[in-house]
Amino acid sequence: MTLTPLDWAIIAAFFIGSLAIGLAVSKRAGSSAAEYFLSGRSMPWWLLGVSMVATTFAIDTPNLVTDIVRQNGIAGNWVWWAFLLTGMLTTFVYARLWRRSGVTTDLEFYELRYSGKPAAFLRGFRAIYLGVFFNVMIMANVCLAAIKLGGVVLGLSPAETLIIASVITVVYSSLGGLRGVIITDFVQFILAMIGSVWAASLLVNHPDVGGLTALLSHPNVSDKLDLLPDFNDPAMLVGVFIVPLAVQWWSVWYPGAEPGGGGYVAQRMLSAKDERHAVGATLFFNLAHYALRPWPWILVALASLVMYPNLDTLQAAFPHLPANLVRDDLAYPAMLAFLPAGVIGLVIASLIAAFMSTISTHLNWGASYVVNDVYQRFWKPDAIEAELVRAGRLTTLALMVLAALVALALENALQAFNILLSIGAGTGLIFILRWFWWRINAATEIAGMIVSFLVAVFFEFGYDYFGFTPLSGPVQLVTSVGVTTVLWLLVTFVTKPTDDATLQRFYQLIHPSGPGWTRVRQQLTDAGSALPTSDGALPRSLLNFVIGTFAVYFALFGFGSLLYGRTGSGLALVAGAIVGAVLILRNLPARSS
Repeated sequence: MTLTPLDWAIIAAFFIGSLAIGLAVSKRAGSSAAEYFLSGRSMPWWLLGVSMVATTFAIDTPNLVTDIVRQNGIAGNWVWWAFLLTGMLTTFVYARLWRRSGVTTDLEFYELRYSGKPAAFLRGFRAIYLGVFFNVMIMANVCLAAIKLGGVVLGLSPAETLIIASVITVVYSSLGGLRGVIITDFVQFILAMIGSVWAASLLVNHPDVGGLTALLSHPNVSDKLDLLPDFNDPAMLVGVFIVPLAVQWWSVWYPGAEPGGGGYVAQRMLSAKDERHAVGATLFFNLAHYALRPWPWILVALASLVMYPNLDTLQAAFPHLPANLVRDDLAYPAMLAFLPAGVIGLVIASLIAAFMSTISTHLNWGASYVVNDVYQRFWKPDAIEAELVRAGRLTTLALMVLAALVALALENALQAFNILLSIGAGTGLIFILRWFWWRINAATEIAGMIVSFLVAVFFEFGYDYFGFTPLSGPVQLVTSVGVTTVLWLLVTFVTKPTDDATLQRFYQLIHPSGPGWTRVRQQLTDAGSALPTSDGALPRSLLNFVIGTFAVYFALFGFGSLLYGRTGSGLALVAGAIVGAVLILRNLPARSS
């Protein structure tokens, strides 16, 4: 593909703008670690909400959706649509609790909730495990998408693509801290959405596709359109619908959709002005992430089945690409070759924006773990603010280098998605229960983390070594969850609980609800301590969780029905979503507790 001077000018302007934002806030970002990693806890809900959406709109996300649609149809997206339940639970139950905790990172929570050396070990180990290992895997997946885009659109080698894409991202991320990341996210998200919607419109109306009506009736596409899986196909029904909705959403730890909240979502909630802004940010994020954003990608994925019906046609179109990179996720960047001059510059800039918004967030988030939960906690507790900021900037650079190296070993987006799901299988329930059951302790989390990792390694490599017949994906996931859950429950009951003083301090700070804290409440009452006033927040939050989940799904499928020409059902679903939103707004507390 040959870019015109206008295309290059658009891309250059975007790079310059991103650097300018980083430079503009660099002085303020460098004033303290709290400013660098939490933007002074002063961010409004709308800016944080857009930042969350921008982060999850990575350059690999359209590739992943295209991969899913080409292999399993639109209904295959239930493997990630099911995570809406996690997001809504975080919105209405955990956002307030996280903001109330006042910690700098979600890992600092461990020494707030648990006690002794196990709590300290857990904090430090997970800082490396999540902040480096898991984080690098996520960024590597994003870098893989950049490699494919650079190879298809610009004819760049993988190394060239990574060097170009990474340098500017590292520079503005390290200079501007979280404030620079969030402000840049806002601009990047607007550009990314304009690019994806414009690209979808032009590609669907390409002469070889013939418009929306022709696309939806094309024989390569007609069997991919169902919003729900075929109930007569047990493998599809169980794999992409029943297991994700019944098991996956609460049992699997996945960045951006952590049961109980966590990761960069928790970082955004912790940087909010107050609890109400934390709730508003996560609510906007889930609405935009699941209901507003997927359809442009889905339309391009469907159009790609007309232009590139199989992998052979993709390989023939891009013979210079290594065969191991030619997978179904390549179809999305391949479709960009059909965009007209001028437009392609904007679309490429929008995809670069998606890349940079995700990478910059993960760099800052990972650096916050390494600096706050390893360097300052264990290595240099008396480090001055300037040292902490400098350590954060150096860590940012190191994480980017590691992610680029791992990216060169991956092949497709769905591969990395499944690897990450398997590693976190079975730990999710721990992150939910630790807020509502005093008996969960540090040993519980250590056991869950170790067992889930070992089970994932066994399923990834054990078949060849032991000669077992491989299990299907859903059976493997349920087995992993079952084994991990049984073992961490066993460990919970045979190990020493968190000491009473720590549990009492946690209860008085966080005000957790439910019968799981009856023992602690009784201890405080017996000691004559004043208990937090119960305001009925949990029942109201759970009601909002149910309403919000249905409202977002109604919006998602309402927009889809309108695209399919089913005007009556589409309008009815959208109306249902609006009613749900009104009920939620009326049911939210008038002010923060």
